[in-house]
Amino acid sequence: MFGFFIRFVGMVLGAALALGTMVSMQLPLLHEASTFTASLGAVPATSTSTIAWPRVGSAALVIPSLGVQRTWHDTVVPIASLTKLMTAYVVLQKLPLSIGESGPCITMTSADVQYYDTIKAEGQSSAAVADGEVLCEATLLDGMLVHSANNFASILAEMTSGSTSDFVTQMNLAARALGLTHTHYADPAGYDARSVSTALEQGHLASILMQSSLVRAIVDQSSVTLPVAGTLGSFTPFVGVDNVVGVKSGRTDAAGGCDVMAMDFVLNGRTQLAYAVVLGARGGDLLGPAGDEALALEQSVLTSQQLLDLPTGTVVGTLGWGTRRSNLVLAAPLTLEWFSALHSANASLSVATEHAAVAPGQVVGWLSVDEGTVHRVAVTVARRVSPASLLERLR
Repeated sequence: MFGFFIRFVGMVLGAALALGTMVSMQLPLLHEASTFTASLGAVPATSTSTIAWPRVGSAALVIPSLGVQRTWHDTVVPIASLTKLMTAYVVLQKLPLSIGESGPCITMTSADVQYYDTIKAEGQSSAAVADGEVLCEATLLDGMLVHSANNFASILAEMTSGSTSDFVTQMNLAARALGLTHTHYADPAGYDARSVSTALEQGHLASILMQSSLVRAIVDQSSVTLPVAGTLGSFTPFVGVDNVVGVKSGRTDAAGGCDVMAMDFVLNGRTQLAYAVVLGARGGDLLGPAGDEALALEQSVLTSQQLLDLPTGTVVGTLGWGTRRSNLVLAAPLTLEWFSALHSANASLSVATEHAAVAPGQVVGWLSVDEGTVHRVAVTVARRVSPASLLERLR
């Protein structure tokens, strides 16, 4: 009998313990779930601006630091003196040079003078030379990149590879190595219409070349002074104006006007470069329209810069039960900069369902802002908020 009593008591205690456990587990659910409302007025919606693509030809926008590569009618076409970007690249790969260094030198001969006279008579861009004049690599790069001297491109090719044909072979090998699969070179200057590429690939090449502080210093010059030719201006439009720092332009009847324009901009406290490429511009002197269209393309994007600066505590909604509510606030600051011409900014708020009291500092959800890249910041409550107790609900 006593054993039966012990077993009975054990069963009762076990049942009571199980019931208590079940009640303790379900007690929070006896409260209704919290609700939230979003109030994202602090995150203004932005509409995407229009990118000012040129009316004719082809174009590309390249911003390496942002991973941006946008194109418009990106076809394989002659590129005129943009060819000299690859000429400079191959020369500097074979004959590395730093700012302040002159590099190897070469003495001009009567053949060099005759070649200058010939291409000048043909209307090609060139720089005067004299028999016996000594020109070094740094000066030749200045004349080729700033004044677009075709004869300097040929001199550099021969200095580097021994012959123009061997140098052109090196140019095409370099193009393949850099992944420029739609680019082919027939000469070091670009006067030959068989030197072709696309706007996107020229933007990519320019961004690689501009990693050289020497190249950037050269192409940022509005003029260059040469030993015999004297002071000659740059053919690259807007250099030194509106944050333009180069890079290269070109024109032929076959290519039309071509321009690769690099422009400084500041984003998130860092100075960066954006590249606009225009190929096949028409009208006027060809270079003018190409430069105007490249500048308009750059500015249409860079002037669309937006800033979102939300400090800790910014209210993004409310959370609670009925009239018991608290503001939802950011648990950390959120600062974003972006270009609305490239991306709009879309904000969304996700908040978890709560069944018990919530205290400040407890993460209850996330604010997400998508401006091409999704950024998230934790959300909490401004003050403690809790559901009504069972006793309060029974009153």
